[in-house]
Amino acid sequence: MPFKTWLTETLGIKVPIVQGGMMWVGRAEMTSAVANAGGLGFLFGVNITMLPAINAPDYLAYAKAAVQEGIKIIETAGNPEPILNLNSSLPTGVFGTATNIRGLLQRWSRRRMCAQELKIPFIASGGFCDGKGLATALVLGAQGINMGTRWMCTVEAPIHQNVKEAIVKMDENGTILVLRKFRNTTRLARNEVTLEVHKIENSKLDPQFQEVAHLMSGARGRGVYETGDINAGVWSVGLAAGLIKSIPTCEELARTIEREAVDALSKASSLYSNRASL
Repeated sequence: MPFKTWLTETLGIKVPIVQGGMMWVGRAEMTSAVANAGGLGFLFGVNITMLPAINAPDYLAYAKAAVQEGIKIIETAGNPEPILNLNSSLPTGVFGTATNIRGLLQRWSRRRMCAQELKIPFIASGGFCDGKGLATALVLGAQGINMGTRWMCTVEAPIHQNVKEAIVKMDENGTILVLRKFRNTTRLARNEVTLEVHKIENSKLDPQFQEVAHLMSGARGRGVYETGDINAGVWSVGLAAGLIKSIPTCEELARTIEREAVDALSKASSLYSNRASL
């Protein structure tokens, strides 16, 4: 086992990569394929998405209930403070894949801040899809990486082939940010529906969520994955889409990430020598 991080040692997995709890995608067949490939397939944990909402739920109560019920794996997105504030109550095996700490952790400086400020292991999330990304995250102090979009683009992902092929064809401009004015910024695939949402949201000084609610329907988004009509609704995809050029099996993907990360770390190590030069 070439990797030895808190994540691999605690969970007994081969590669420190996680498949996040993706709505409509992270089903049993997806989870088992990731687990069999040596990663952490996420199904029987808890995913607490603590993002701004019109009617925000009691996140702290959810976190407390998860801890009290002995949940062993907790994934967080948004502001993870309800989880972090319960740190003293968490069993050793519980961790959160923190994508936010005092703001979005989409920038490398934020990930480094995570390593400095957190007293518990953390998993880097956002924009990861290959071994070089894993190597970078480990160097910055993370114990592994969480991937979403990359797992969607695998043979075993339970979504329509058209969606997978659409991701492969995407470049760095294939996504769009919407709902900024509602303090719930979301990155989605750029399609007819999200462009309409963006237009409505930015054409008024004080737009109301009800004006775009019908376009943001989760049921419509699920239809994209089931029918393959990429313009049927909104669907999630990350910036990593611009780097994805293939649809491998989860086993092939895990082995490729493992090989690339080992190679990247070895090359980085070769850049330094403690031998004195004359």
